[in-house]
Amino acid sequence: MEVSYKNIRVIGFDADDTLWVNETYFREAEQEFCRLLSEYETPNKIDQELFKMEMNNLGLYGYGVKAFVLSMVESALELSNYNVSHKTIQSILNIGKEMLNKPVELLDGVEDVLKKLSKKYRLILATKGDLLDQERKLEKSGLTDYFHHIEILSDKKEANYAKLLGHLDVEPSEFLMIGNSLKSDVLPLVNLNAKAIHVPFHTTWAHELVTENETNGKEYKTINSLRNLLELLD
Repeated sequence: MEVSYKNIRVIGFDADDTLWVNETYFREAEQEFCRLLSEYETPNKIDQELFKMEMNNLGLYGYGVKAFVLSMVESALELSNYNVSHKTIQSILNIGKEMLNKPVELLDGVEDVLKKLSKKYRLILATKGDLLDQERKLEKSGLTDYFHHIEILSDKKEANYAKLLGHLDVEPSEFLMIGNSLKSDVLPLVNLNAKAIHVPFHTTWAHELVTENETNGKEYKTINSLRNLLELLD
């Protein structure tokens, strides 16, 4: 069935890996972490243990680079049986600082699309992660002025979106969410009877992966580039 967007008044955009590059830097950091811990375990084991630690800490630390660094430090201690050197711990902290200081690399067509859509729709940014880091990236991006509202969420579940839509005084049928994560940017909105469009990024964090069973029967579109939005919403 063809999805209609004629009632849409407000469009929400995810930030990381939808507007700018993000996950690539985490993969690079994981590779460096594996190198630092190579005397204690294999890369595959280090990756597995780090991901397990991130999941264990998610409810306490939330998302973002700072939470990731804390999980790396804790993993390094456990993987080394608490023999890891102070120098290695410092190197792990430096990985995090380098990530926080990365330039913001906009994805193809982002500013052109936001500029055109902002003339017709109310645009909002709805992302999750560390508040300070996301504010910093948004400032570096030069995109702030295109957004009517900016919301940095602790998580992206149905309850979080329902609260956001209530705050914006917009009905689900009038809201469209754009993002790279089926788990965070698409399925929660579809379940609320809002519209959602999936724009995949070439790298996806394991935590954001969903099964085919979870997407069966869900009504949403997938596009290759944000530029395709202009055709869909014309």
